[in-house]
Amino acid sequence: MVELVEAIAKSLVDNPDAVEVKEVEGRQAIIIELKVAPDDMGKVIGKQGRIAKALRTVVKAAATKANKKVVVEIVQ
Repeated sequence: MVELVEAIAKSLVDNPDAVEVKEVEGRQAIIIELKVAPDDMGKVIGKQGRIAKALRTVVKAAATKANKKVVVEIVQ
């Protein structure tokens, strides 16, 4: 999942070297934290959060196939 989020995020931003993806084990789900450069934050979130929602949908579909629950958080 981390590789998927990282690949998608790097293709969206202007500064792909600043993309950091971290996986945190929660009690009920796996949390994937996505961190990008401040200038690229808008590109990852998109207008009205559409890109972030699409990213979460893709990850959720991949997680469902693997019988896992995954949450994507975009952190500053």
